[in-house]
Amino acid sequence: MSFPILASTFANNLLPILILSGAGFTLGKLLPVDPRTIGRVVFYIFAPMLVFNLLLQNDIRLDAAVTVVAFTATMILIMGVITLAAGLSLKLERPVLMAVLIATMFGNTGNYGLPLVSFAFGETALRYAGLYFVTTSILFNTVGILIASLGHMNLKKALWGLLKVPTVYGVFFASIINGFHIELPVALSRTISLAAGGSIPMMIVLLGLELSRVEWSNSLRGVGVSVSLRLLIAPLIALLLSALLGMRGAVWQAGVTEASMPAAVNTTILAAEYKLDSTLVTAIVFIGTLFSPLTLTPLLVFLGK
Repeated sequence: MSFPILASTFANNLLPILILSGAGFTLGKLLPVDPRTIGRVVFYIFAPMLVFNLLLQNDIRLDAAVTVVAFTATMILIMGVITLAAGLSLKLERPVLMAVLIATMFGNTGNYGLPLVSFAFGETALRYAGLYFVTTSILFNTVGILIASLGHMNLKKALWGLLKVPTVYGVFFASIINGFHIELPVALSRTISLAAGGSIPMMIVLLGLELSRVEWSNSLRGVGVSVSLRLLIAPLIALLLSALLGMRGAVWQAGVTEASMPAAVNTTILAAEYKLDSTLVTAIVFIGTLFSPLTLTPLLVFLGK
């Protein structure tokens, strides 16, 4: 793996994301922009439109879809078990442990993972990455909330909250339209394409805006554990698990890339909402994102061979 290849891979795939998110970061530092408002626009309009459009463009094979969902759920479960074991062995306090657990289980598969897969491997891989993103969103809004709530929310409420996740409806309606071969009116299809086209740039800018609000934490052990697991251990587990599941081609490229992303920005919102150590989570997200090119660049070269 030569330096010119690594440099070219970084410049062509990661640098555009870093530049645009850097613009969002600078904007967040200079002007009083509310990332939560923009996040809601992305969450309720752009993300579901993107997923809907990706699934509508081409039918994803059922066996490939099942593999991606199984791979995603298994990765999150394995990362949770490993993180819990590491946290208990280091005797992290319960609020710190729960914060580290949330940040390590759920990677940034949306506003970082989707554009990266799109740049590196194209539209076919992006469709599978979209399915990984949807599966992560569902688990984040059920399992993630249950963990963060520390017993203050029952399963029924968490499942009810799932009905508020718009990307779920995007998958549902796309499946119906594909299944019955329904042709959308031109006005509607163009509206969806227009929104989907703006989704990825919006997600990247939002990433920078969210990172501009980072707060530093005194729990260096917690930060070190989470960042190390997400950037170093997760890619190795993803490669092993993908081999066991027989993943190949675009499914393999999308799945392993998404599984290797740094901590999700949304975990900071969850931590603040459920009174976990939110400064720890934001530090994990920031540092993980900052160092992610060091692990993602060689990974992309390997997956692209």
